[in-house]
Amino acid sequence: MLLFLLCTLAVASRAEIAEEDDVLVLKKSNFDEALKAHPNILVEFYAPWCGHCKALVPEYAKAAGMLKAENSEIRLGKVDATEESDLAQEFGVRGYPTIKFFKGGEKESPKEYSAGRTADDIVNWLKKRTGPAATMLTEVTQTEALIADNEVAVIGFFKDGESESAKAFLKAAEAVDDVPFGMTSDAAVFTKYEMSKDGVVLFKKFDEGRNTFDGEMTKESLLSFIKSNQLPLVIEFTEQTAPKIFGGEIKSHILLFVPKASSDFQDKMDQFKKAAEGFKGKILFIYIDSDIDDNQRILEFFGLKKEECPAIRLITLEDEMTKYRPDTSDITAENIISFCTAFADGKLKPHLMSQDITDDWDKNPVKVLVGKNFEEVVFDPSKNVFIEFYAPWCGHCKQLAPIWDQLGEKYKNHDDIIVAKMDSTANEIEVVKVHSFPTLKFFPAGDERKVIDYNGERTLDGFTKFLESGGQDGGAPAGDDDDDEGAEIDSDVEDDDSDAEGHDEL
Repeated sequence: MLLFLLCTLAVASRAEIAEEDDVLVLKKSNFDEALKAHPNILVEFYAPWCGHCKALVPEYAKAAGMLKAENSEIRLGKVDATEESDLAQEFGVRGYPTIKFFKGGEKESPKEYSAGRTADDIVNWLKKRTGPAATMLTEVTQTEALIADNEVAVIGFFKDGESESAKAFLKAAEAVDDVPFGMTSDAAVFTKYEMSKDGVVLFKKFDEGRNTFDGEMTKESLLSFIKSNQLPLVIEFTEQTAPKIFGGEIKSHILLFVPKASSDFQDKMDQFKKAAEGFKGKILFIYIDSDIDDNQRILEFFGLKKEECPAIRLITLEDEMTKYRPDTSDITAENIISFCTAFADGKLKPHLMSQDITDDWDKNPVKVLVGKNFEEVVFDPSKNVFIEFYAPWCGHCKQLAPIWDQLGEKYKNHDDIIVAKMDSTANEIEVVKVHSFPTLKFFPAGDERKVIDYNGERTLDGFTKFLESGGQDGGAPAGDDDDDEGAEIDSDVEDDDSDAEGHDEL
């Protein structure tokens, strides 16, 4: 009887972990119990109002259902971080959605989820984290299923599974999270896929359908081969593809902004795809539906309006983002190829946006700078210039505005001090790369063209002490501001754009 009661209590305890569409609903009160019952859990920390969380719901539920149908021990869970703030704080949740994998019942150091946001991406990533890097394929039907069930799959054909080439393949498999790998020595599988000798084939449900590796079988060369072929020749920017686009090895991206509903959409796409063929593995070709509301921030970043689309832009995502604009708006394969070739040859100059200089730019105490008058005003050797680089949509900038106006009023009669502001969504300059808003920088008088970051309190008193000390009290050499995080054209900008220090990211 005692044993029966204990079992009943255990079942009742586990029954408290509710499920929604096969996803465990986790709270602080049942989190530890969930880890005991299901040692391997992927947990999404979300906010009910978060648009990106809402977009993830169907794919997350689909992934949970796929795993459950396979009788997998891996489960998916979710935590409403706005209700369970203690859990969110415990696991360092700063934006939504944040997804962490708890393996082996341990909750001390969960692994950050790093793959895409489709059900297949989620399942493949989890299997890589809990099982062998490559599935051993012993028959044709098993191999066919792996290929059929996945958008991309990589299969190694090795007659000797202990060969050096096979070992290199497994090392490559361990390094890739978002693509399933299989390995076979079965003669029937070799015959089915027309493999007469050892080799590696990437199977995919787009473009040419399969790519056969041709080169020295090393981990590095295999990874290069996979990364060059795992994405479509032309890929659409969406919630699901964004992690693959920005997490890939190719850091030069050409973007076609085009309304998918337009009558000439397919013609533009045909031209774009034709041009892409010669730059595979060098430049990633991406198209963006310019009619979608969620994409308007991206258009703004490139200084584009919906009515100006279709349009082409190119960007490099290295240490600093650099943008390029073609000389012609005529979208043909020939023009795109010429544009990309000039970029690859280093013959293009970066495109820097600028608004026109208004007649009243210096009428008010806070001067209004644009790209076209920045150099003339800021590097006047007789002036000390303090600038706020802002974005019109930035909440922190709006909070700062009245204080910045007070600062301008205080120093409006100082001949050697200028308080200014610049809309960095519409103006760009070479000497300052703005990654978050507001960014405050001081340009002291002199011929040295020095730049000092402001790191002090955003108060009138703090700004005053900074200016009166010549940029010493509250300042730091440009580049030392740890608050500015790397800018990305990210799918999460809407819901994960504010940090604890009061910056809105680009």
